Amino acid sequence: MSGHGFHVHGPHDHAVEHAAHSDDKFSGNIAVTTAILATVGALFGYQGGATQNEAAMFKNNAAIDKTQAANSWNYYQAKSGKQNLAELAITLPLADQEKYKGEIARYKAEKEDIKKEAEKWEASSAEWNRKSDAAMHTHHQWALATTAEQIAISLAAITLLTHRRWLLYATYAVAAAGIALGAFAMLHVDPLALLTGGGAPAH
Repeated sequence: MSGHGFHVHGPHDHAVEHAAHSDDKFSGNIAVTTAILATVGALFGYQGGATQNEAAMFKNNAAIDKTQAANSWNYYQAKSGKQNLAELAITLPLADQEKYKGEIARYKAEKEDIKKEAEKWEASSAEWNRKSDAAMHTHHQWALATTAEQIAISLAAITLLTHRRWLLYATYAVAAAGIALGAFAMLHVDPLALLTGGGAPAH
């Protein structure tokens, strides 16, 4: 503790400190292992944050395009209203038939273009949503990988205190599982989908 406050040490910090005051090779190996796991976990955590931000950005783009689609459909409805009025007017006595026929044809053509525009924005919004879901799924994979490395670090600290070799093996197993999850996240592969024959999700 210093005069300016206190500092909370992580499990790997204690492991390194303990190893520095010990000539035990076993303790030294654990200290190195925890330092490596802490580095890997930090990298996984960074990737998890990056993919979460990416998912939020994609979701925002989807909302913008959805608004554009809604505006286009509103414009389409306005043109439909004008077309309906022209179709009503053409039935009135002494109506300028050619004028209203021309207006009806123009509104139909304009509506077709507006419809295509609205459908384009809707498709774009759906694609951004798909990308957001995929990025969030990858974020969850990175989060699981990070958690596994944190558990492995904690196991390594317990191993250092107890000198139980079976705990060391458990540490390696959990760390390997975390690294595998990180590899799946990096390659955009869903392990559950692989087990069920679904393969890797589109990204």
